[in-house]
Amino acid sequence: MADPVAATRWHEGGVVSEPEFGDSNRVLDGLMRYVVIGPIVHGMTRMKISGREHIPAEGQPAIIASNHLSFVDSMVIPLASGRRVSFLGKAEYFTGTGVKGAFLRSWMRSFGTIPVEREDARAAAESLHIAERVLASGGAFGIYPEGTRSRDGRLHRGRTGVARLALTTGAPIIPCALSGTQDVQPPDARLPRPAKVTVSFGPPIDVAGLAAQFTKAKLLREITDAVTDAIGEMSGQERSGRYASDVNAELEGHS
Repeated sequence: MADPVAATRWHEGGVVSEPEFGDSNRVLDGLMRYVVIGPIVHGMTRMKISGREHIPAEGQPAIIASNHLSFVDSMVIPLASGRRVSFLGKAEYFTGTGVKGAFLRSWMRSFGTIPVEREDARAAAESLHIAERVLASGGAFGIYPEGTRSRDGRLHRGRTGVARLALTTGAPIIPCALSGTQDVQPPDARLPRPAKVTVSFGPPIDVAGLAAQFTKAKLLREITDAVTDAIGEMSGQERSGRYASDVNAELEGHS
């Protein structure tokens, strides 16, 4: 089975296809993830994990929808879930030079991160296609309904992309709640530090049940709100009712 993550690369127009990496690259990625990075992350976070039984087995598609508190979230979730979970990541993580740039590329790729240029309008649509390919291949795709990291620790209003992806692919949405990753690496911190992290996975969102109750015009918002509610119940975060991007912009304006 082709690996949709390995079959992508970035250029100035967004995400494009290229021949997939060879087996040697996948072996190196596995070593990087499980031998080099995994033990470091586990050691720093002392992860407490619950609800892993809700995650479909390897080879079955799954959308892992989580709150977003820190840069390390996209590394914590795959390690906690026990399977490869692909996330979209800033293209700049893959374009660095020298030893540091090469290490960061290997680090991000080992966790299934897919590079995208987020400022490019075409990349948004292409990102959805990439997510669909990951799920069609039986992979797990990670998404943050808030759209960006929460700078104030609250759980913000979800964007409807997670609902659109579920309706398009039929893949189940598994809610995930993180707690403590903001202490490992706060939004403005350059280096991580040890902190206790809790990762909770919940039962799949009843998308079919919601589809039977609401019109198409309301369905995307209802599914998204159900996902956010499930995350909030597990994380215990205060809810803001606003988009994270708006709140973050205000906070940055006052800093």
